[in-house]
Amino acid sequence: MGIRGLMSFVEDHSNEFFTDLKLRDTKIIIDGYALFHRLCFNSNLELRYGGDYDSFADVVQKFFESLFACNIRPYVVLDGGCDISDKKLTTLKDRAREKIQTAHSLSLGGGGYVCPLLIREVFIQVLIKLQVCFVQCFSEADRDIMTLANHWNCPVLSSDSDFCIFDLKTGFCPLNSFQWRNMNTIKGTQYYIPAKCFSLDAFCRHFSNMNKALLPLFAVLCGNDHINLPIMETFLSKARLPLGATNSKGRRHHRVLGLLNWLSHFDNPTEALDNVLKYLPRKDRENVKELLCCSMEEYQQSQVKLQDFFQYGSYVCPDALNLGLPEWVLVALAKGQLSPFISDALVLRRTFLHTQVENMQRPNAHRISQPIRQIIYGLLLNASPHLGNVSWNALPPQPLAFSEVERINKNIKTSIVGAVELVKDHSDLSKLTELSLGRRQILLLETLKVKPTILEPIPTSLKLPIAVSCYWLQHTEAKAKLHHLQALLLGMLMGPLHAIINSPGKEDLQEDGAKVLYEEFQRVKEQTRLGTRLDLDTAHIFCQWQCCLQMGVYLNQLLSTPLPEPDLTRLYNGSLVHGLCQQLLASTSVENLLRMCPKAKQLYEHLFNATRSYAPAELFLPKVKSTSKKKRQKIQGTNWSKNRMGTTSHPGCWYEGSNRFGLLMVENLEEHIEACQLE
Repeated sequence: MGIRGLMSFVEDHSNEFFTDLKLRDTKIIIDGYALFHRLCFNSNLELRYGGDYDSFADVVQKFFESLFACNIRPYVVLDGGCDISDKKLTTLKDRAREKIQTAHSLSLGGGGYVCPLLIREVFIQVLIKLQVCFVQCFSEADRDIMTLANHWNCPVLSSDSDFCIFDLKTGFCPLNSFQWRNMNTIKGTQYYIPAKCFSLDAFCRHFSNMNKALLPLFAVLCGNDHINLPIMETFLSKARLPLGATNSKGRRHHRVLGLLNWLSHFDNPTEALDNVLKYLPRKDRENVKELLCCSMEEYQQSQVKLQDFFQYGSYVCPDALNLGLPEWVLVALAKGQLSPFISDALVLRRTFLHTQVENMQRPNAHRISQPIRQIIYGLLLNASPHLGNVSWNALPPQPLAFSEVERINKNIKTSIVGAVELVKDHSDLSKLTELSLGRRQILLLETLKVKPTILEPIPTSLKLPIAVSCYWLQHTEAKAKLHHLQALLLGMLMGPLHAIINSPGKEDLQEDGAKVLYEEFQRVKEQTRLGTRLDLDTAHIFCQWQCCLQMGVYLNQLLSTPLPEPDLTRLYNGSLVHGLCQQLLASTSVENLLRMCPKAKQLYEHLFNATRSYAPAELFLPKVKSTSKKKRQKIQGTNWSKNRMGTTSHPGCWYEGSNRFGLLMVENLEEHIEACQLE
């Protein structure tokens, strides 16, 4: 949620409404959604290339290490799926449209902030690694956060202006004044984080000691994510709201100031609401009153007791309970083992497919992963008889229909997608966990169109990403080229290299080689960040791969991980993969890159051999270079590999004799092409 203009208003009056804190030795309830957005957007991370997830993970780790140093015990609360009432649908669609425009701006070299597709999953993996306590709510988390904070008498950390309305016993600390990067000490020993805490009492005093109970009415009149009634403009235009003494800052907050000053004249919400309704046509009053009262309830205590989850590992959510969902699903949702995407598909039969920095002139990148989603929908079809009572507004009366809100050009569209009907023992969600590991694995791999034997040489942590990559390569809309595949697989070496470098034990040549290669990859990554122009087609291709990975991960989770969940924090780095693409196209070879680290070279061979059997034959056809291109390369002189690694590589085609590794990667090429032609 969020109230238009309120946060900037209170920050403009920071000296009046906030008190300084030296935060240490306390519990703190953290709005997870607000935190991962803040850390993603305010840490100088590269957002054009689909996510530098390792850099983001490092920032998240440093944030929590700062808290631990100050003996601050964090409890992270994440939003779940959309509310059953679907009252935020209009807001969500508006945000989806805005996100498309921002992504388009980024794709053309402009500014803006769009979260990479897997940022939430990476955030959760870091929380698990650091053993930070967290819970995923069934729907929106704000009320549950407020209720937990009041139960434990501790502050809330967020950037959501709704926490200026909630009556929090210990206050609300905005993220933008939470100076976790600038820890201080008391007497040189005890660390604390400088922060500011919003004072609701000071806020109400400023407006003639207004009753706190009037603030929820202020929120819904001002307009929040849950309510935006055009008829309220009638009230606002007729009421002649008093602005009070305004300065240059106040003029940009006319609505906020006017409403607060006007409401301060009333003793209680009932009296104020009656006066609001006087300005509206009689025929609309009852309906508007009902809507306003319903929206005001969003600021009351929640029935959910999240403290039970943190103490006993489970909690009761009345909304979820009333739907009669399987117990294992509720537990998995609370633990973040199932995504809100699953919750939305399950409860509303509607999902949002989030736009990335992609080519807006092409079909949205999620189209490629639709067959995976159709299997997911098939698994969710028969979850509970109680779901029949939920109103699926967007759907026609089709028993297998789900709706997807997706990008089409630079706008959004709701598309109807049919679920795949599965065999009987796969279509009962309550018994899905009872299927054997083998059967769940077969269902996953059949969905991805991959044979289990292909994955045998692959390390367990990379089995799912490689299976997903095989799926991705089989789809013609991916339009992947050899250098895209090579760059993607080279990027997957970052995790294993990081593990080798940071493993305890005596340093040896193996580790030295891994370190040199890791540092080389870091240089490529940094070089890309320093101003390389985004190749839109390449960006789109990797966006498609991420969509496949996202749905592959979600299906794997729904099947209780028949394949190990990959470490997403070091699986894909957009800046690195885009940079490697350019270098592979220009001059360098995979062999030259990997020659100093035999272990990495061997792993790459396994990854490449697994994926190549699913790649289209044209991926391996020799590239024909134009004469002008050859001339340009000759003029450029020393190639990148020589500059960077002190070795000479031949800038010819990938299959030339100078590139022995290239030959190794495509043995039996003729057999492969023949096989593809027969299919």
